[in-house]
Amino acid sequence: MNNPTPLLRPGYWCECWTKSPATGETPVLVASIDVATAADAIRWIRIALRTITPALDRAASHDAWTWLTTGQLDATQLLQAGKPCTYTAHHATTTIEWTARPVTFLALVHGAASRPACADGFRPPPVDLGPSDG
Repeated sequence: MNNPTPLLRPGYWCECWTKSPATGETPVLVASIDVATAADAIRWIRIALRTITPALDRAASHDAWTWLTTGQLDATQLLQAGKPCTYTAHHATTTIEWTARPVTFLALVHGAASRPACADGFRPPPVDLGPSDG
């Protein structure tokens, strides 16, 4: 029997944003990922936060480790209850914010699906590297 891929599937959308004098007033999206479970969403945030914690100032590092040891449990519960969660780290003039929220993903094309015929005919234009010395 053929098991079609469901068109809708629950999951979580995670983002990491940063804002600093270098980025101006507008936050910049640094990374994003879609995951299947609340635990995966929190794991993604935890890995990134643990990676940068040694570079944070003392207060920000303490706050990060507090969230990593106990706060992440509350964040997981929020996600499992269908609510978004956020963790924000402040270091000097830089703010880094991770968000995770429950979403419903719409499957547009299955990864194993064949490409349309026009995809094989596409050829990008050649890159002009300027005059050649040869």
